[in-house]
Amino acid sequence: MAKELAKSYSPKDFEDRIYKSWLDGKYFHAKCEMDKETYTIVIPPPNITGQLHMGHALDNTLQDILIRFKRMQGYNALWQPGTDHASIATEVKIIETLKSQGIDKADLGRDGFLERAWEWKKEYGGRIISQLKKLGSSCDWDRERFTMDEGCNKAVTEVFCKMHEKGWIYKGSRIINWCPVCNTSISDAEVEYEEQAGHFWHIKYPVKGSDEFVIIATTRPETLFGDTAVAVNPEDERYTHLIGKTLCLPLTDREIPVIADEYVDKEFGTGCVKITPAHDPNDFEVGARHDLAQIKVMNDDATMNSYAGKYEGMDRYECRKAMIADLDEMGLLVKIEDHAHNVGQCYRCGTTVEPIVSKQWFVKMKPLAQPAIDAIKNGE
Repeated sequence: MAKELAKSYSPKDFEDRIYKSWLDGKYFHAKCEMDKETYTIVIPPPNITGQLHMGHALDNTLQDILIRFKRMQGYNALWQPGTDHASIATEVKIIETLKSQGIDKADLGRDGFLERAWEWKKEYGGRIISQLKKLGSSCDWDRERFTMDEGCNKAVTEVFCKMHEKGWIYKGSRIINWCPVCNTSISDAEVEYEEQAGHFWHIKYPVKGSDEFVIIATTRPETLFGDTAVAVNPEDERYTHLIGKTLCLPLTDREIPVIADEYVDKEFGTGCVKITPAHDPNDFEVGARHDLAQIKVMNDDATMNSYAGKYEGMDRYECRKAMIADLDEMGLLVKIEDHAHNVGQCYRCGTTVEPIVSKQWFVKMKPLAQPAIDAIKNGE
């Protein structure tokens, strides 16, 4: 019996029915078949912080094309699905939701908050899986995982222990991006840069036992309390006579040396650079070359610690304002210059991150990356 085709395609009339037939037929399920070559894609697990966006749609479509193509070629093809807990980012989202409900995280206690977190996972993790299915993704849903599953936890622990036994895991002090609101370190990829109007503060550092001084320019004067040297370029004739001399660090009772290092660009600024190894990645490297102390001047919440003297307990910006006023009164503030620069912000909460020295776990990448590098060089 002839049937007239609809003038326009209606996805809801077909897609759910067709997708259900695929699932009922177990067409996406990979079986253990020793006579077939395997092909596996582990889905980059979406975070349970919300819902999928166009980037996920594109990425998962490309994976779906590859896995379907390999199935048609006769491979035992597995597309492993799952979601990621993304704990800190998820915590921020839950806290925001609680705040809109007039609830403070601290009022819930640990167990109460964890209960809310699992409820969030059920709602948003479930929504993400539904969206993936709506896209027609041919994942093996019988193998769906969550990164906080017991099996995943055990696997991470086992891999960590094995890598530690091989000497690939080590702990060391390095400069990291610290978010004082999330109270955690974040990767370079999690820092979002935004150009902001700022300032260069030009400050005098007196040379001990003389009327001479050097002038440094900084965008972060509050880190002055962590200075352990002032560096000049060894070829800068303006300052060669000062190399090895001692400076009186303003607002403190400490003395710091003048050192020579080629890192300093003699054409930029005053040609004198304050070296704060605990609060700047470049200064950290200079400090390592000259065996300088690392003095961390802030607490985890970006308030000043005891190294800041009378400014202890102040927020970093409150300290900046107070110390600049004091330097001006002492005649050590030369000028304030407008300066637009990129400021790193935490992608989760928008707070300006603080580069700070911290003990962190690291993985030696050379033994892991070398086989892949060799394969590329050998054309394998």
